[in-house]
Amino acid sequence: MNHDTYSDSYIKAILDEVKTIAMVGASANNVRPSYFVLKYMLAKDYDVWPINPGYAGKEILGQMTHASLDDLPAMPDLVDIFRNSDAAVQIVDDIISSADKRGGLPKVIWMQLTVRNDEAAKRAEDAGIKVVMDRCPKIEYARLSGEIGWAGVNSRTLSSKRPALKTGFQHRGLKG
Repeated sequence: MNHDTYSDSYIKAILDEVKTIAMVGASANNVRPSYFVLKYMLAKDYDVWPINPGYAGKEILGQMTHASLDDLPAMPDLVDIFRNSDAAVQIVDDIISSADKRGGLPKVIWMQLTVRNDEAAKRAEDAGIKVVMDRCPKIEYARLSGEIGWAGVNSRTLSSKRPALKTGFQHRGLKG
């Protein structure tokens, strides 16, 4: 797959399909990007499991923080990597090597903005896992749902269809 660009339909299908997200590199510091993404994805009704070995056993935004992927209650649908690009290969290798112990593989490996590792992507895709690199699920969700336009940001999507209003404060979903 070409990881220089992704179609809106590819990203939307992923965000519609996944329900659980493991955030590797989650932070309790409310000025860190991982904190914002965690808060936003929780508000969009995803189950988000923070992973941070230095904060394990404590809560971030009401979610118990885990030391590693091995400590999760189940295999998440999506693993969001909030670590540097070099760490991505080891994270992907750990996911693949312990798939039997964890009950399978995630559907998606998502690497955050500025995180790109083609070797990790190839290994994940060879194992049957979808990959997104150098993108933020919070930004992509907001862009595809039209929410990002509320702040005056060009979402690159035009539609005469009114977005479906969901429950909650300014909660517009991706699904019809």
